[in-house]
Amino acid sequence: MHQFVVEVKSVDKVTHNVIKIVTEKPLYYNFWPGQATDISINKPGWSAKRKSFTFTSVPANDYLEFTIKVYPERKGVTNELLNLMKADQLIVHDVYGVINYAGEGIFIAGGAGITPFMAIIRQLHTINAIGSNKLIFANKTKEDIIYEDELKAYFGKNFLNILSDEKLDGYDYGHIDAAYIKANKDEINQFFYLCGPPPMVLAIEKHLYELQVEPNSIIKEEY
Repeated sequence: MHQFVVEVKSVDKVTHNVIKIVTEKPLYYNFWPGQATDISINKPGWSAKRKSFTFTSVPANDYLEFTIKVYPERKGVTNELLNLMKADQLIVHDVYGVINYAGEGIFIAGGAGITPFMAIIRQLHTINAIGSNKLIFANKTKEDIIYEDELKAYFGKNFLNILSDEKLDGYDYGHIDAAYIKANKDEINQFFYLCGPPPMVLAIEKHLYELQVEPNSIIKEEY
């Protein structure tokens, strides 16, 4: 087991309940897009407490970036990150994770479930390989959408937003079901990348089986 102390370079607000933390990157610290690490806060009383977060930077960056949904009502590591300031320190540990890009398909994310996909999508953009990939992003309201403008720039018409608690022009309304997936998927074989709350991932997986999607075409992560 390895751990590295890194200095915080910036903390910025992304949405009303999501922050972006940028830190130094340790020498020879490598990961692939979609992977995560455990983070601790290098302060008395916090250094032994760890929480898993996905990298939203790409491997070529000379910094580490984490995009994190915060829950002020909870008193754990995530909430304490709200108090971070530039030059504070975090402890990052070994990398892990099963999400990995296997080929073109549809990314289906719920809320903060977009975070494992951000490094993958940014990497694809860097090498001009977004191609025919699509992104279906489910949120409660428009203000919950993380990196909306950036994702729109990458995917264009292949960026589909569906809101469960708000009806707006230009945004689909409701929940992702088999009919919604069928209406937006191509007929050719493709991969489906899933990440979101466990009940959502389970439900979408069932919808995909209804549509006779092969299990080995489904790549999933829960948060």
